[in-house]
Amino acid sequence: MDRMEALLNEWLWQDEYWLPPGVHWQDLKMKEGGGRFPLPRDLIYTLPIAFAFIALRYVFERVIAAPLSRHLGVKDQVRIRAASIPRLETFYKQNSRQPSQSEVVSLGMQCGLSQRKIQTWFRHRRNQDRPNNTKKFCEACWRFVVYLVAFTAGLGTLINTPWLWDHRECWRGYPRQPVAEAHYWYYILEMGFYLSLLLCVSVDVKRKDFKEQVIHHITTIFLIGFSYCANYVRIGTLVLLVHDSSDFFLESAKMFHYAGWARMCDTLFIIFSLVFLVTRLVVFPSRVIHTTLILAREFFPTFFGYYFFNALLLVLQALHIFWAYLILRMIYKFMFLGKVERDERSDEESEVEEEEPEEEGDESSWEQRKGTINSKLGSLANNCVLNNLANHRNINSRLPKAR
Repeated sequence: MDRMEALLNEWLWQDEYWLPPGVHWQDLKMKEGGGRFPLPRDLIYTLPIAFAFIALRYVFERVIAAPLSRHLGVKDQVRIRAASIPRLETFYKQNSRQPSQSEVVSLGMQCGLSQRKIQTWFRHRRNQDRPNNTKKFCEACWRFVVYLVAFTAGLGTLINTPWLWDHRECWRGYPRQPVAEAHYWYYILEMGFYLSLLLCVSVDVKRKDFKEQVIHHITTIFLIGFSYCANYVRIGTLVLLVHDSSDFFLESAKMFHYAGWARMCDTLFIIFSLVFLVTRLVVFPSRVIHTTLILAREFFPTFFGYYFFNALLLVLQALHIFWAYLILRMIYKFMFLGKVERDERSDEESEVEEEEPEEEGDESSWEQRKGTINSKLGSLANNCVLNNLANHRNINSRLPKAR
């Protein structure tokens, strides 16, 4: 361990990269007034904490979230299971979930089935793998609890700190600023949680902004890790607090959407939109980024770590603008067009493909027809503003025909 630390100090953690001129890592190893100074080795603990979060989530979703979903009336759509055809199953798992036209023709010849039946089989098989409402509710419930606890705990630890009210205090005496035990655990737990989100991203419900989410998680992990090592903890706690302030409203809105509580869902989504737009487009750039870009230069000359930290913050701000654009477009469509045709930030992998009429001569059972009807009725029942968050098709344009 000591040899690895010496190697990192020689090649990565050089003083001139991460600390202001004239300051050395040795200056941050002493304790003052019962506090502690952050060290890069502390971040090792975030990996076991991330696995602990994953295990806790597994228990929470099954013991608390799943029963709560049934209590709130979350219903899963009836889906037709694909028939057991080994050759098609092998192709589905090893080659492609959406075969091309030439592959459909080839598979039809190998299995002795028509092209329509091959296409129908793949459609049923894809729907079979898509997450149901209960799974999506459990994910949203877990994130809601974590974000709410993180925001409450973060606000509780910062409410009496001077840098919450006077941002110049973030840099006064930097970098020789001892870190309180509460802020140490606030940092370590937040980084462990975001690391757990990144580790679970491949099994969670996949959304259209999947790439942006991955970039967000990676940027946040780098931001937390670097700001801790370079003792940007004071400004870092403000960044965490701003981000946690709106996320639990979004997750609670999703929960009520999956439960079919349209009025509550819409109310929470409006609150989320207002909080998000104010905190991410007003507070974050005008207070946090202004503090790191402008006020910090009053206390020390610029160096590599200064530019690196601000670059990460600007990446986050670019993502904020991207998501704010989607939210505003969503609100515009709802207020002025009276509908939202498609989710702007949807569960890409959760949209169930609608069944097509079977061609003459194909076998069609009552269970298949019932599954199709239930699928369409489910779409009708879930039609609210937060269709945007679960990617159900909006069928308002078909209502005149239905009537």
